[in-house]
Amino acid sequence: MTKILLFNEPGFLGPDFNKDIVGITMGISQERLYSAYMQGIFPWFSEDDGEPVVWYSPEPRFCLRMEHFHAPKSVEKFLRKTPFTYTFDKDFSAVIHGCRKMSRPDQRGTWIGNKMIRAYETFHQNGFAHSVEVWHNGQLAGGFYGVLIGSVFFGESMFTLESNSSKSAFVLFAKTFAKCGGKLIDSQVYTENIARYGALNISRDAFLRLEREYLPKPLEKNLKEEFEKAASQKT
Repeated sequence: MTKILLFNEPGFLGPDFNKDIVGITMGISQERLYSAYMQGIFPWFSEDDGEPVVWYSPEPRFCLRMEHFHAPKSVEKFLRKTPFTYTFDKDFSAVIHGCRKMSRPDQRGTWIGNKMIRAYETFHQNGFAHSVEVWHNGQLAGGFYGVLIGSVFFGESMFTLESNSSKSAFVLFAKTFAKCGGKLIDSQVYTENIARYGALNISRDAFLRLEREYLPKPLEKNLKEEFEKAASQKT
């Protein structure tokens, strides 16, 4: 899956479209999904409202460079005595469905429709999309999923059923990701949740430069193995 399918330049579709939109398609093929991430693009649309697949490359881009990452002391303290169990790629389907069901302020419906779920579950089977699960007494308490290419993790969505579940999982993941040689976590657009860890808005061009540098660089260690090791130690 190395062929790169080109999208339009931002703003190319004209004044009737959001300037961050670079393409509109009817489907999400695996080749196009991979090509999109290699070009700093991702799908974001409302299937509930009957929209086609809309592809975005936002300006500015909100991301976390790992040298800027810092974990709040409260989360570090929680991790030392957490009641949760953390896993990696144990149940991707449950996580993406959990994200789909999560209600969010000022958002009607969900952007994770059946088309997105099918595409990312296949992307997971192809080794690109990954999930982190949080368990409490054998039940899923939270989690998140995203796409890993090279030393860049593209965060897609997160859900929380129990307080501190996904927050602590993200800190555990970010620390492990950095230890494995990870360089960049993409959060796409600004969120207060990720801002607390050191994420910043940067220009689209700056983000694409970072992509060109980091996408070809594989991680130095096995992320799943290192995450599971860190989860067992909870430090």
